[in-house]
Order: sequence, then structure tokens, then C-alpha cells
Amino acid sequence: MDGSHQVYLGLGSNLGDRRANIQKALSLLPGAGVQVEAVSRLRETAPVGGPPQGHYLNGALRGRTFLEPLPLLRALKGIESRLGRPPGGPRWGPRSIDLDILLFDDLFLVTSELVLPHPRMGARPFVLEPLVEVLECRWSATGAP
Repeated sequence: MDGSHQVYLGLGSNLGDRRANIQKALSLLPGAGVQVEAVSRLRETAPVGGPPQGHYLNGALRGRTFLEPLPLLRALKGIESRLGRPPGGPRWGPRSIDLDILLFDDLFLVTSELVLPHPRMGARPFVLEPLVEVLECRWSATGAP
């Protein structure tokens, strides 16, 4: 093994040019230590919770990183900040970009900053559907069923 970690990230945006926001985030990931291997189709979805807001574009990606979970989380927050998402803000509020760690290897982790696997992904089709796409891409690429 090369020492890298398999990661699956959720992608979302509902402010400004949503598609461009996601594309910009994808372009910044390699500089933040994430090699993108596969990206799902983007889906328009209604917001869940939070204040009234516009629809999201959501997707997921499969990638590899040498970062550990908390440094990865900080790198993703740095990209969010760079793309106009201030720290804090209303919970489940509108955002230019949202990058969530869904899965990190087969790690189970609970800290005050991060819970893995992502604790709400199982109840959110807008997360699960694109995640399945990038998982299936991995399986089909390796010839597994």
C-alpha cells in the first residue's frame, strides 16, 4: 500500500453559480492534498432544514489523500472559506460551497469536530445517490461485482 487513504466527499452549493462553485472546489482539492479519482453527476435537490433558501446542486467524489481526518477537514474548510463560505453561519443555511467527509477508509471516528462515517448521510438521498455512483465506479473499474 502507498500509505494514502481512500476518501469519499459530499459536494454541494446553492448560492451564486452553483456548478462553477463545485468545479472550482474540485480544482482546488489537489492543492489541498486530495487526488480526485471519480466524481458523480450533479443533482438539483431541495434544501433540508435551515432557513428558506434556494435549491442545491449536490454530488460526491472518490479520492485519495495522505492527510489524516482532522487535517483533511481543516483543508476542506479552507477551500470553503476561499470560495466565500464564512465559518459559522446558520446551521443548514445557504452556502456557496459545502464539502463534507462522508467516508474515510473504514474508519469510525467521533470527535468534537468530526464524526465518521458522516452521521446523517444514511437519511439523505441527495448524499447517498451520488455516493453510490462513485462507489459503483470503483467496483466496475476493478472488475468486482
